[in-house]
Amino acid sequence: MRHTIAAAVLLLSGIAWSQQGTLAVPGPKPKQYVSYAAEEQDLAAGKKAVLELRFHVTEGFHVNSHTPKSELLIPTKLDLQPATGVKASPAEYPAGTLYSFSFDPSEKLDVYTGNFTVKVPVIAQAGSHTMNAVLRYQACDNAACYPPKSLPVQVVVTAK
Repeated sequence: MRHTIAAAVLLLSGIAWSQQGTLAVPGPKPKQYVSYAAEEQDLAAGKKAVLELRFHVTEGFHVNSHTPKSELLIPTKLDLQPATGVKASPAEYPAGTLYSFSFDPSEKLDVYTGNFTVKVPVIAQAGSHTMNAVLRYQACDNAACYPPKSLPVQVVVTAK
C-alpha cells in the first residue's frame, strides 16, 4: 500500500517508476528550443545577394511560423541590427507546415519543425562584416507552450 501511494505521488509530480522498478525522472527542458548553424557567408561586393540563416528546432518541439494562424500565438521573428557596410532588406521566412495536435484536432497550427531557413537579402561593401540579430520565438510540444525565447545570432559576411 505504501509503495502504491508513493508511486501515485511521484507520478503526479512528473516522476514515475519504470518497468524495472527504478525511478524514471523526466529529462530537463532545454534552455533553447532552437539552435543556429553559424556559417560564414561569402558574397560578391556591391551586388544583391541573399544570406541564408539555418535554424533547427529541437526534436519533439515546434515553434510558431512567422505568420501563425491566431493573433494569440507569438510569431517567429528575426530582428536584425544595422551593420556597417551592409544594407539588409527585411527577412524572408519560409512557409510553415500545418499541423493539428491531439489537444484540438479541428484546429491546424502553422509551425516550423526540424530545420528551417530564414533568408536575408543584402548588399555588402567589400570586406568582412559582422551582422548581429536575435531570433524571437515561442516553442511548444504536444502538451504545452513555453515562455518566449530570444536566440542571439551572429553572421560573418565576407564580400569580395
